[in-house]
Amino acid sequence: MLLALGVSLSGCGSAGLSGIGVAQPGDATVATPDSRFNPFSDDPTPDPERREVIQNPTLAEVMQPGPLPEMSLGRADAPVTIIKYASMTCPYCRKFQMEVFPELKRQYIDTGKVRFIIREFPIGLQSGAATIALRCAPADQYFTLYDRLMREQPSWVSQQVRTEPIFKVASQVGMTRAQFDACRQNQGMIKALNAIKERGRTLGVIGTPNFFINGKLYKSVLGLKEIRDIIDPILAGRVAAAADPT
Repeated sequence: MLLALGVSLSGCGSAGLSGIGVAQPGDATVATPDSRFNPFSDDPTPDPERREVIQNPTLAEVMQPGPLPEMSLGRADAPVTIIKYASMTCPYCRKFQMEVFPELKRQYIDTGKVRFIIREFPIGLQSGAATIALRCAPADQYFTLYDRLMREQPSWVSQQVRTEPIFKVASQVGMTRAQFDACRQNQGMIKALNAIKERGRTLGVIGTPNFFINGKLYKSVLGLKEIRDIIDPILAGRVAAAADPT
């Protein structure tokens, strides 16, 4: 069922909330040689009060395969699946990556309790450029490059489309200049990334980071304590169910 939904946003959002230095949809693009390659330069920002979303999407709807492979860590059959919608220029996504994710990975992902998925939700011009580069990296380098782009975010975020600083980071995982330039003009990749973002909007995502945890949407910045409070009861329930032979 579709419903027009109006919500408040905590984090980086296409509704306009941003951190310092974060490019937003609708920002003017300076006519540089880089500008013509950016697929998000005319990225529309629908009014969040008029946006149509699926009300209470089912787990099957949330997990519906997209046009690109899911980028995930952890066991495919883990009892908890966390999907993080992220924009590469969002400082709240960077904060999560640096302060929350390492312990989440150590305690839950590496122990087989959580499958962690990143879905791209680029907000603004520079975020779009970084997202394309991220997806063009070898699949086994995706999370390495994601981490480096997040950690080095202050060095490449710009209100204008500046791809050279992004390439500098991407080259750390072996991406060549020829690969980088070809990637930015890959229309199939661009179309697929836009489809992932639009599907996120349909599911109710309006900013970053937003999370789905076992199919339930959390439109807020979650810390480790909040995540524990959500997933520990799920994990405890699975253990109890496994121990009960009836």
